Amino acid sequence: MITGALALLLAGYLSLWPAPITPATWQAPTAPGYTGPHAENHKLATPQKIHLQGESAPEHITLGPDHHLYVSVLSGRILRLSPDGTQQHVVANTGGRPLGTAFDANGNLIVADADKGLLSITPDGAVNLLANTVTENDPIRFADAVTVARDGTIYFTDASRRFAPKDHGGKDNAAILDVLEQSATGRVLAYSPATKQVRVVANGLSFANGIALSADEHTLFVNETARYRVWKIASAANAIDVQQPSPHAQILLDNLPGYPDNLTRGLNGKIWLGLAGMRDGLDAMAQYPALRKVVWRVPQALWVRPKNYGHVIAFTEDGAMVADLQDPSGNSPVTTGATETAERLYIHNVSSGEVGWFWK
Repeated sequence: MITGALALLLAGYLSLWPAPITPATWQAPTAPGYTGPHAENHKLATPQKIHLQGESAPEHITLGPDHHLYVSVLSGRILRLSPDGTQQHVVANTGGRPLGTAFDANGNLIVADADKGLLSITPDGAVNLLANTVTENDPIRFADAVTVARDGTIYFTDASRRFAPKDHGGKDNAAILDVLEQSATGRVLAYSPATKQVRVVANGLSFANGIALSADEHTLFVNETARYRVWKIASAANAIDVQQPSPHAQILLDNLPGYPDNLTRGLNGKIWLGLAGMRDGLDAMAQYPALRKVVWRVPQALWVRPKNYGHVIAFTEDGAMVADLQDPSGNSPVTTGATETAERLYIHNVSSGEVGWFWK
């Protein structure tokens, strides 16, 4: 009787306990695996490493105009590193979770902070809020990635309008909730320093993540993490819905073998993309929204997760693959992106206290 009662309680909990998600049905493409341009290799397996002196989760790395690296970490700090990592100091602390970063023409570091919104850090370390709402009743819940145009316009992603990290136990939990729900509320925003206004460029992305500008700045490349693809979206677009056909938005890369995260411009026309983990059981649950609620109710310590798999790629503006670096061993397990300089390639890795890098 006791065993039966416990079984009933467990079944009731897994099926009836309130969950914060309202999952949507979607059509998951068949995972391509590691074939063709993404055939398995070990080019990412043996990085040299810069230890971050107690800091962790270097989510994003930006090369500054001073040729130093600016690294956003879990503590809320922005670190400035010499190219070899031997010199490190704290530039500022946002008081939140800084993710994507980019410099403007005045030397200010623009930060997409998951908790605070869009920030600007002056060269002397003062942190200023640029925007945390689109309109009075439309908050920016999950600022994620950012890029700055030559005219000063700041383009950035709001990964989810449903799940704010500060309300759901941090960035990782909020991201998991959004990916499980598949409600596609992510968007691309643009901030004008002249008017201090935010406009919506595009809606309808299932976890809007990395962002980069084309060379002519007419196009934005945007990662849609939960659907394994990269979009081309016109930078001049105004509140389009990518779920509907539009001349202003096309899919550039589709059905990637992992979850696309950061985008950075590299040398010679390359755009680097980090794949933050292998495809997993999400695909099998695409047509079963109730099952995704059950999964959320199971303690995460009991989840069966895919093996660690480091993976960064580079492509051109027309979608041609020009580099594919992998680590099947898991030595670089959550590779969120890559930053290229003339001498080195630095790997963003949100799961460690180090920055891996390779000589070019």
